[in-house]
Amino acid sequence: MDTALAEQHSALGEEYENQPVPLTARKSLFAVSAVWVGFPMIMTSAVFAGIVVYNLGFVMGLIAIVVGDLILMGYVGTLSYLAGRSGKNFALTAADTFGTKGFRAVSAFLSALVIGWFAFQTGMVGSTLNLSMGWSAPWITLLAGVLFVALTFVGIRAISWIGVVASVLFIPLGVVAVILAAGSAGGIGSALDYRGGAGVSAFGFGVAVTMVFACFADSGTMTADFTRWARKGREGALAAFSAFPVAYLIAQLAGALVVALGAAAAPGTAGGDFLHVLVGAGGVLVPLAIVFVFVNLGSVCAHCLYNGAVGFGNITGKTMRQLTIVLGVVGTVAAVAGIWSYFATWLNILGVLVPPIGIVLILDQLVFARRRATAAIAWKPFAAWGIGAGGALLTHFYAPQLSDAVVAMVVGGLAFTVLAYLPVRAVRPALVGETA
Repeated sequence: MDTALAEQHSALGEEYENQPVPLTARKSLFAVSAVWVGFPMIMTSAVFAGIVVYNLGFVMGLIAIVVGDLILMGYVGTLSYLAGRSGKNFALTAADTFGTKGFRAVSAFLSALVIGWFAFQTGMVGSTLNLSMGWSAPWITLLAGVLFVALTFVGIRAISWIGVVASVLFIPLGVVAVILAAGSAGGIGSALDYRGGAGVSAFGFGVAVTMVFACFADSGTMTADFTRWARKGREGALAAFSAFPVAYLIAQLAGALVVALGAAAAPGTAGGDFLHVLVGAGGVLVPLAIVFVFVNLGSVCAHCLYNGAVGFGNITGKTMRQLTIVLGVVGTVAAVAGIWSYFATWLNILGVLVPPIGIVLILDQLVFARRRATAAIAWKPFAAWGIGAGGALLTHFYAPQLSDAVVAMVVGGLAFTVLAYLPVRAVRPALVGETA
């Protein structure tokens, strides 16, 4: 690192890419919760909740949303408990399970996926303001990318700040959008009668649950990058609960109601996007809506870029801030090129391939820690990951009524449980210095 960058790094604060966060540097429950709460309370959550309701109807769609949220709560909450207990980021946590060299494959895979999320969300800023305001999508996307890279460069403190601002903006504007929609529909109670607008759809309950889970499967699995700053395991879990189900459900309800009340512009593709409702009302809501788009999607973009930069930083030995610039440029170029149009493919990959990773980490570190052997590449976790992903792929093609994500976790978890009881050469000693 050159002298100038080293001085910036010191002034902005240590990010502890390659070591556990020491107890003296841990943050309060409020600070860690602020990092997570502004992540799922975003327009994207409203969009896909609206698509679920459009396909299943309001009541059944809401049930699918709640089921997916509760699964995320248990999944991310448990991983966050591990992070708060150890202070380790995702890469360091994965090294304990997948091996001192094997973790690189897992960390690189998830870090690459989350940079795809950064590109998608950055592109969504341009496309959203193009549809609502008629502005140039490529130029707005480029501007958004530069702003989001700068924000992430500051580090965890800036991400905490924008998370609070994003949630503070979302709640009143979401409520206003729902009130405007209800006024046109004859009352909010009419949402209960919405039976969906997709007609005879192959979009089943299991697909809906997978979509709800998959929206945050990647960063949810990498939650340790955020919750390692918690003072103890319990506070790490509580910080995650503030996001799943609380913040996530608030955003989903806004999108679901906008669709069920008939105010969505394109419910089958844009779901519960309510920006046009605010812009259509005119007045002060127009500039507020524009600021809202940048802040709201800027929150999730900063989170994703931070995940990717910390992950690749641990693999390459570079700092989070160095990788933020490199990956931010790559993601912004991809966004300007229109990467968000491939979003359905991202969801399928996430739903099938990511969940077994988290389940293997949970079982290995909470249930079978004393049976773990030190290895450069631990084959059992990789085998269980592959078996879980394979089971989910079979489900996707031959039993689409089920949830790929749930099957991936169940099959991967069962596979790892069986493999864990196979003989090991050496037993890893208990970890020292962890707090419950």
